[in-house]
Amino acid sequence: MSGVWVFKNGVVRLVENPGAAGASRGKFLVHLPTNEIVTSYEVLERMLTSIGWERYYDDPSLLQFHKRSTVHLISLPKDFKKLKSMHMYDIVVKNRNVFEVRNS
Repeated sequence: MSGVWVFKNGVVRLVENPGAAGASRGKFLVHLPTNEIVTSYEVLERMLTSIGWERYYDDPSLLQFHKRSTVHLISLPKDFKKLKSMHMYDIVVKNRNVFEVRNS
């Protein structure tokens, strides 16, 4: 089975023929050391905690991570389905060689 993994509306799915008409042009977040696609907040939290980020519980309406050695704070919507490309790029900017946003 070949194709492209597509991130759209908080869901990751395999598009078997990405060049076909109507194929989605979504974005997805990739953990570069493992080449793993972030498919849930559980996966993302595991990746972030492994590089020094800690959960931050200041705002119950958001999922937040803080890195003690910096002033950086990653704030994400509670619902993974509402994760947008701007949130992905925020993660990438604060973790330059660890994550990458890719187009499907």
